[in-house]
Amino acid sequence: MAIITSHTLNGLDGTHAAGISVSLVKVGTAAAQPMPPTDIRGRLSLEIAPDNLDPNATYELVFDTGTYWSQLGHGSRNVINEIVLRFDMPDISGHYHMPVIVSPYSYSTWKSG
Repeated sequence: MAIITSHTLNGLDGTHAAGISVSLVKVGTAAAQPMPPTDIRGRLSLEIAPDNLDPNATYELVFDTGTYWSQLGHGSRNVINEIVLRFDMPDISGHYHMPVIVSPYSYSTWKSG
């Protein structure tokens, strides 16, 4: 079973970025798999059964940051509305952790583990 996790932090005030909607997309398909939004600690986790994972495919985690910033009163002008992390999952039992620091105007991410 593969595990995808993330920890999102608000780069403006250093708090956890809670409530961001996230989808998992297999590139080349129209279907997006909604994930639970980030929890109050800015974390998300999804387990993927081996029969639902293609180790030769490319995937995207799509973070709906525009809605997050609008809810915090930053509007949508000059706001990064989505953050898309494109990655591969060659190990069907691997753990893929991708933290993100978000702000309305930039973001930083890395793959850990």
